[in-house]
Amino acid sequence: MEKQLNGSTERSRSVPKLRFPEFKGEWEKKKLGEVFSIFNGYAFASNESVENGTLWVKIADVGIQEMKKDNLSFLPISFNKKHSKFLLKKGDFVIALTRPILNGKLKMAQIDDFFNDSLLNQRVGKIETNNSKEFIYSYLQKDDLIKAIENNIAGSDPPNLSPSEINTIQLAIPSIPEQSRIASFFSAIDEKLKLETQRIAALKQYKKGVMQKLFSQELRFKDENGKEFPDWEVKKLEEVLDIQGGYAFKSNLFNQGNIKVIRIGDIVQNIELKKFSGVFSSETPQDKFLVKKNDFVMALSGATFGKVGKIKDDDVAYINQRVAIFKTKFCLEFFYQLVQSDDFKNYINSIPTASAQPNISNSDILNYLSKIPEVIEQTKIANFLSAIDDKIDCTQSKIQQMQEYKKGLLQQMFC
Repeated sequence: MEKQLNGSTERSRSVPKLRFPEFKGEWEKKKLGEVFSIFNGYAFASNESVENGTLWVKIADVGIQEMKKDNLSFLPISFNKKHSKFLLKKGDFVIALTRPILNGKLKMAQIDDFFNDSLLNQRVGKIETNNSKEFIYSYLQKDDLIKAIENNIAGSDPPNLSPSEINTIQLAIPSIPEQSRIASFFSAIDEKLKLETQRIAALKQYKKGVMQKLFSQELRFKDENGKEFPDWEVKKLEEVLDIQGGYAFKSNLFNQGNIKVIRIGDIVQNIELKKFSGVFSSETPQDKFLVKKNDFVMALSGATFGKVGKIKDDDVAYINQRVAIFKTKFCLEFFYQLVQSDDFKNYINSIPTASAQPNISNSDILNYLSKIPEVIEQTKIANFLSAIDDKIDCTQSKIQQMQEYKKGLLQQMFC
């Protein structure tokens, strides 16, 4: 499909840089309010909520190019007829009208089969247009258009997307046939992204199920001779692991040097030091606080409490206080997987805390009781689970590349 695109040599601002070859001429300049409108939802009362009935679409249900199903709400079935003009249909596009922009992206999504015949709540808008809805949806993912919307709604707290404040934004619009061609092109990219995202979700679910079976010993590996491994032994983690807590960096020295400081907020599943975007310090702690490739660290408090991350590359970085490095003379990867198990997570979440923020100590972790296999079986388990992680990482990398590709095309295929 991409090969059908030609780079435009026209200089007019109302002609895109990249275009399908069958279309010529300038796009028509219009105000946003002439291109589409936003239909606001109804102010349903919270006491009208029921346990089961018609789905009730609220702001929290609208994510970035996806509908969320985490906290569903329902209204009486009778409301379908009573409030029929607020019924959503498959293929409609909705947008959050309060705090509509997150990380430079609009919170908007397409209604799918699951949300078909749901009711639209206030502060969620439905896009209405005589143009291609799919074209408008793609256009609203363009960085500079989002920035223009953000600038126009700035000043309110919380920021609210009001049609009267964005209707004067200038757009350039092609003919309906060209809109449809562009929309189909981006829909195909979105479908590929959706399939890859579903693949990640399936891999994660598969891994979760396999982990449960492995750590409960419902599923066992055999040695190279096909024989059973010895029974697992119940041990405290302190018998097989060492934990190094972080260094108390002085915050007044942050961003005064070139020493990378891994804080609790920096802990994600894969920590890429060469892409580090946290704080730097002029202090150089002892080497025991230094991380290296394949180490894994854990946040001991705060919003990322219990989060585990693996160091994916080599560079100079040290852990801050409330971050821990795990060390062992056995198979480190096995214990990296173990502390991500549901049983371990339930254990640390059950530990009472006296502070407002959840937190655990090194000793809390080391007191965890678990059945531990011998090193050879540890390695087999670790290799099996890390292979699934590699597939997840590979798919995630593919998604990121596709997203960057799409982002570039959005900039070039719209005026």
